[in-house]
Amino acid sequence: MGYRLGVDVGGTFTDLLLFDTASGAFWRHKTPSTPHDSSEGILNGVTAICDKAGVEAKDIEFFLHGTTVATNAVLEGKGARVGLVTTEGYRHIMQIARSFVPGGLAGWIIWPKPTPLAALEDTVTIKGRMSAEGAEIRPIDDDDIRTALGCLKGQGVEAVTVSLINAYANGAHEQRVGALAAEILPGVPVSLSHEVLPEMQEYERTLTTVANAAVRPVVGKYVSNLRSRLAAAGMAGNLSLLRSDGGLMSAHKAEEQPVNILMSGPAGGVTGALWVARNAGLKNILTLDVGGTSTDVALIENLEPRRQRETEVGHLKVRASALDVKTVGAGGGSIAYVPELTKALRVGPQSAGAVPGPVAYGKGGTLPTVTDANVVLGYLPENLLGGTFQLDREGAKRAVQTIADALGIDLMAAARGIIDIVNENMFGALRMISVQQGYDPRDFALMGFGGAGPLHVNAVARLMGSWPAVSPVSPGVLCALGDATTRMRTETARSFSRLAGSATAEELIGILDEMAAQTRADLIADGVPEAEIATTFEIDVRYAGQAFEVPLTITADVLRADGIAGILARFDAEHHRLFTFNMDTPHEIVNLRAVAMGRALDLPAAELPKGDGNPVAAKMRDHVLWMDGREQAAVIYDRAKLRQGDVIPGPAIVCEMDSTTLIESGCVATVDAVGNILINLK
Repeated sequence: MGYRLGVDVGGTFTDLLLFDTASGAFWRHKTPSTPHDSSEGILNGVTAICDKAGVEAKDIEFFLHGTTVATNAVLEGKGARVGLVTTEGYRHIMQIARSFVPGGLAGWIIWPKPTPLAALEDTVTIKGRMSAEGAEIRPIDDDDIRTALGCLKGQGVEAVTVSLINAYANGAHEQRVGALAAEILPGVPVSLSHEVLPEMQEYERTLTTVANAAVRPVVGKYVSNLRSRLAAAGMAGNLSLLRSDGGLMSAHKAEEQPVNILMSGPAGGVTGALWVARNAGLKNILTLDVGGTSTDVALIENLEPRRQRETEVGHLKVRASALDVKTVGAGGGSIAYVPELTKALRVGPQSAGAVPGPVAYGKGGTLPTVTDANVVLGYLPENLLGGTFQLDREGAKRAVQTIADALGIDLMAAARGIIDIVNENMFGALRMISVQQGYDPRDFALMGFGGAGPLHVNAVARLMGSWPAVSPVSPGVLCALGDATTRMRTETARSFSRLAGSATAEELIGILDEMAAQTRADLIADGVPEAEIATTFEIDVRYAGQAFEVPLTITADVLRADGIAGILARFDAEHHRLFTFNMDTPHEIVNLRAVAMGRALDLPAAELPKGDGNPVAAKMRDHVLWMDGREQAAVIYDRAKLRQGDVIPGPAIVCEMDSTTLIESGCVATVDAVGNILINLK
């Protein structure tokens, strides 16, 4: 019997989900995170969940982990001190960067330019030069390289990046610098740009490799410590980390190229939503992952999430594949306030966080939050699950009353105003990944998860016109479920940079086949059986003269059948969908990419016993809540006692261990065969 353990470490809680691959049964557990040493909280959770399931740690075959350790290192400025080796004449590449300044008009006046991850005093140059075609123009000199590396050693750098001009076309010079760096700076990790990102555009390649170097020591220490602790607990299974693009990579590969796990945390929710969608028979999904501080949204079309070629963390934007996830500062802990100047209600992005948290939690919070408004309106019952968790409704009322007084309205109107505004903020984020990308949200279902997602999913579905609104099983630990149910993935890229008219399909196929062999070898080295590996290709195309590309997914068979003309026709259609126009200029093929994936795991979902449609057996008690401008009678249900086929008319509340689902008036919910709650208009 095989077990897969998904572990997602958050700022407040560490979520664990243990999956029995034979029966589809699963066990879930939440344990307090331990920021000083995340592995401590993980081990506490492993012990607890193994006790729940009656298994031992040695029975776990796969330990699958989503982590924000690399993200936090970037956001908190706690990455390693990086030494940069580049080509003579390009010492200021990190300082010059790109001439793009975020923000509105006159933003350049007030925008503080981020400090480069590799300081100018830690940047050295060497002689030697490659051409854009990969031919050696000037040779490198070992003595010159040793002198430069000696300077970095004297500076006390903790990691080294080697990014030489045109190294994407020929990495021989970088390999020699890397070999000498291993000799002169033993024990210091070295990142070579032609291995991390073998694509054109010098600044993006250098920045991505520097970011990789900056987080390597942090991630390496974390993975090594976790591996040792798990081994001491008796777990001998494979340790894999979730990539930003939703696939898995081995812990060893993550230590070498941690730039690929910068958005590991949000990716878990999207991969979990994919598993739920397959079992619920849904193909098009908008995801709504609502936590305490922020909301993450993503789009899944035909069971394939949208991906992007850049990963953005704070001010850092690197060239690494990631799921297209947008984040907005709207969560359960978002603070409501009325600015003195405008006297208009605002919600977020400031958050009460876990400490002191919302007033209703009784942990010392004093400022009104979204959670407090939900408690006041009765959407979050103060006596959850028979009294296992008590909320301070009177305290929440006092906090929200301050908003009502500032606006000159009654308490319930103020509370509902807070909820309406935070729902609109979530709606705005969803529009960014649907309407603004050329998608009609009415063609998608909306899935809410995270601690507060199911509480808001019904209302946001009304705004979007996206039905059904879905509350999945165990929504509070869906990220851990995503970690447990995704598959191995790796990719490699190569710059092509030719006008499409000068290329042939057979030429592209030859290069792509060579790249496919490389990615397959990587997965085989990670223990994936060759027979289970599938390969797809991506081709980046643009109109000549454009500064951006549109990636297209394609297979070798389609390329052989349709030729270059087929690719260009697909590009024109996608360009028109994204930007509503096409151009008459020639097409340019910029980059080629091969993606190898392990077998898609056909993990079953356990079916619920069939009911007769009446949820009365799950009824906990009658309830009163405020909705549509008046008090309304509602019913509170225990999700653990619902059966497939149960029909729940709104308004109603469904409680469970890790979340609460709100079904609004005018809507009706149905429990599907595997326990998902599907909400539709009556």
